[in-house]
Amino acid sequence: MALLFYSPVPKRILLPFLPTKIILHFCSAAASPPDDESTVVTDAVSILKHHRSKSRWTHLRTIFPSGFTPSQFSQITIHLRNNPHLALRFFLFTIQHSLCHHSPFSYASIIHTLARSRHKPQALTLIRSAIRKFPDPNSDSPPLIFFETLVKTYRMCDSAPFVFDLLIKACLQSKRVDQAIEIVRMLRSKGINPNISTCNSLILSVSKLHGSVAGYEMYNELFESSGCEFTVKKVVPNVHTYNIMMHALYKDGLIESLERVWSDMIVNNCVPSEYSYNILMAAYCDNGRMEDVVRVWEEMGKTGLKHDILAYNTIIGGFCEAGNVHKAEEFFMEMGLSDKKSSSVTYEHLINGYCKIGDIDSAMVLYKDMCRAGFTPIGFTVDLLVKELCANNKVSEAFMVSRFAVKNSVVISGGSYEFLIKGLCNEGRMEEGMKLQAEMVGKGYEPDSEIYSAFISGYEKEGNVELAAKLRTELMGMQ
Repeated sequence: MALLFYSPVPKRILLPFLPTKIILHFCSAAASPPDDESTVVTDAVSILKHHRSKSRWTHLRTIFPSGFTPSQFSQITIHLRNNPHLALRFFLFTIQHSLCHHSPFSYASIIHTLARSRHKPQALTLIRSAIRKFPDPNSDSPPLIFFETLVKTYRMCDSAPFVFDLLIKACLQSKRVDQAIEIVRMLRSKGINPNISTCNSLILSVSKLHGSVAGYEMYNELFESSGCEFTVKKVVPNVHTYNIMMHALYKDGLIESLERVWSDMIVNNCVPSEYSYNILMAAYCDNGRMEDVVRVWEEMGKTGLKHDILAYNTIIGGFCEAGNVHKAEEFFMEMGLSDKKSSSVTYEHLINGYCKIGDIDSAMVLYKDMCRAGFTPIGFTVDLLVKELCANNKVSEAFMVSRFAVKNSVVISGGSYEFLIKGLCNEGRMEEGMKLQAEMVGKGYEPDSEIYSAFISGYEKEGNVELAAKLRTELMGMQ
């Protein structure tokens, strides 16, 4: 089918891929309507523009009790395009009083009117509504169908390319990522690029749906201009673009690709943000590359960026995981001197680090400081503390930690219950052990042979041979 090019329209970009027959038919219908239809449009526009707001709607219902055809609505809306608020009120009026059986074209006219005036939320809502309202029984891709409708009505509505950004975002919000990709490719093949915000949303959605590798491919595709019939107006990635891509690659453990994106950011003279540095440091921490972490930390300081709480937690956690808790403590002290308030994550990193090297006394000091600061440790940290305390014969402290956790609705593992019950039974605290075992069962953890053995041994120590024998028989029945 031949392509039709028009003379320029001021302040608007014309789409060079509109089918000739469709455009001529639609535009001629708008330019030369039948006399009665022209009168309807003229009278309705006059009432909307010149009557007072309280009376115009009554007049419309009185004069046009049968309402308007989609074609009439579209032409009225085009006359109101410089008053988008009034056009939207007219559209909602026809919906509320069932005065128009709207078609994709009538929806497109109000969407174009709102988009050209940058009324993003309202236009986005109507696009999503149109995608749902007008499914094609012969197609499983309503967004692509409505894309064609927006293209066909683009010039007559004197629209702006921003309308296609809204369509792409509507697809992403509706979880139609593949259709959004196809629309972007069709636009780019004709020289039109989405704006950077839309590109970022697309990269993020592709990464979430198909993984960071697909997101990285989308990232590379969007920021190159080759392979297009027309020259694509270059869209420059911003720091948010790089952060989205680096975070996706970090989550998937693709550190080499992450480093390539970081290099792209530096080469393109995009200034990294605090979050950019934090992602890179977190990636190095996860790979035990603490020298690189310190290098990035120092580079961040040299740029004039202040190390935020996330940066401190990242480097403290990295050193704790690497077993260098004393180095982590240095950053913890520096953090306090720089008036950065510790978070629960800060304490958890340090507690876990001390548990890892077997220094339970230092871990408990931090645990008490953490509680005084108003924080409650997560289940993983509680489990570590209980395990290490019981291993060091500090059962009472372990029991206290578990009680505080349960009181604050923290879920502890079956392993923690086992450590505690064994410790209590070993100390002859059978009644407390039985209460804890009942709580354990109530949480969904079934007692195993280790717990039975602990109770049997405990009852035998206190001379309750009969109960010990009953438990031994019960245990044998389980095996």
